[in-house]
Amino acid sequence: MMIGVLLLLLLLLPLFLYIAAPQIRKMLCSGMCTSTVQLPGKVAVVTGANTGIGKETAKELAQRGARVYLACRDVQKGESVAREIQLITGNQQVFVRKLDLADTKSIRAFAKDFLAEEKHLHILINNAGVMMCPYSKTADGFEMHMGVNHLGHFLLTHLLLEKLKESAPSRIVNVSSLAHHLGRIHFHNLQGEKFYHAGLAYCHSKLANILFTQELARRLKGSGVTAYSVHPGTVKSELIRHSSFMKWMWWLFSFFIKTPQQGAQTSLYCALTEGLEILNGHHFSDCSVAWVSAQARNETIARRLWDVSCDLLGIPME
Repeated sequence: MMIGVLLLLLLLLPLFLYIAAPQIRKMLCSGMCTSTVQLPGKVAVVTGANTGIGKETAKELAQRGARVYLACRDVQKGESVAREIQLITGNQQVFVRKLDLADTKSIRAFAKDFLAEEKHLHILINNAGVMMCPYSKTADGFEMHMGVNHLGHFLLTHLLLEKLKESAPSRIVNVSSLAHHLGRIHFHNLQGEKFYHAGLAYCHSKLANILFTQELARRLKGSGVTAYSVHPGTVKSELIRHSSFMKWMWWLFSFFIKTPQQGAQTSLYCALTEGLEILNGHHFSDCSVAWVSAQARNETIARRLWDVSCDLLGIPME
């Protein structure tokens, strides 16, 4: 009897998902950037802009008239996306530059060339990331999630910070995740050499994004530069390419997953919304302030992570 009921439920599940999908998707995909701000004369950098949320973010910034730099590891793919954005928006000021966040030499080269090329930087969106990678290390020996998602963007932001200050008011948006709630900063195992779990490594790096944002915001008070972290939602993107399980889950619940355009809304909200300076350092989801974990609110951990990150990257500590 029980087996028969379970089989019936399994048979009815797809029908239920199909019928309920529009309402559930609407509930899960709330939050749109309604700002009408235009960006002529403004300069923006978006990491990981050759696909997914980053691509949609860059496209909207270009649509509003900004000079947009697609900072990508795959330059060939980036060039294709840049041409697409130019065609759609009519904005020819969309450029591609090589940036491999898994290699500090590449990060420094990108920053050096950008600073020589541009007099201003008004928007920096640290969007690129990796998720659930098999254990591996960056060119500098950092665990891949922590190296790319946190340390790579930490270094990039550091190298561009003076330009952001000179261009104030300016903004930094760090793309984090709801997954930060499962994250912990294990200072004794930051590189995952003692124990490693691909899913948790992603969560740890997303927690690091929020802690970095809060400490950065604290240090930037009065500079005219503000920083925000965002949870884009559960989005259909290439981020899950390393996990067969996640691909299966995304397929099963595809009715409820945001499109990249929907996923880009909160990043755009934090980059564009007027008057948001009073919420410097806050975390956002669906274009609203969102709750973060107790770990993410720990100022002691945030300051220690900042110091450890500087030490790992060879940045002089203030």
